[in-house]
Amino acid sequence: MNTELIAKKLAEWIKDNVRAAGCKGAVLGMSGGIDSSVVAALCIKVLSKNTLGLIMPCHSNEKDKVHAESVAKQFSIPTKTIVLDNIYDEYLKILPDFKPDKTLTQLARANLKARLRMITLYYAANQLKYLVIGSGNRSELTVGYFTKHGDSGVDILPLGNLVKKEVRELARFLKIPPEIIEKAPSAGLWEGQTDEAEMGITYEALDNYILTGKAPEELKKRIEGLRASSAHKCTTPPIPEF
Repeated sequence: MNTELIAKKLAEWIKDNVRAAGCKGAVLGMSGGIDSSVVAALCIKVLSKNTLGLIMPCHSNEKDKVHAESVAKQFSIPTKTIVLDNIYDEYLKILPDFKPDKTLTQLARANLKARLRMITLYYAANQLKYLVIGSGNRSELTVGYFTKHGDSGVDILPLGNLVKKEVRELARFLKIPPEIIEKAPSAGLWEGQTDEAEMGITYEALDNYILTGKAPEELKKRIEGLRASSAHKCTTPPIPEF
């Protein structure tokens, strides 16, 4: 992968899409993770006066906020911090437990965080006439590792054709802080949560399968099973043909 060329083309692609939509700039969530950091660095290259990063902690690890702020400082990205703890807590007070299963409840509550962030991003985007820029990558899109109408609720996905290892290469080229590149990928959904543990697959194995089609049979079944079960998340709602 020609990383320098990819970085240049992606930055221009972001700018072209913003202009084509008749918008003035870009707003994105900055989680302190590698994907959002890369997207923020690309946006600021071509939309320097019209990029806004929203830092939206929701009972989050304080280190994630520190990492997001360090990226914003390094690349001179304007940010606003909007703490969602209280509104999240208020939602849980009025939402009943429809099915009091511990695992399902944990997932439902985690998805609520992602959807609150989506609402916040679009509130800013509507006021500023900006596009919402997502940070999902090809690896996550392949197995549906995202929240429907949450972090997938965006206007464009610049990293959608790059697997995780390619995003890391891009991050190194852009000089994203090493501690962000090297930390275990996590959506910060709950204490100690990591992407790989939740998916049951390493990014290395997933990336290799996506790029080569090769994997042990058990792993192949796992990936294809995740792809099939999340297919509804990657399409528009079906409508009758009659």
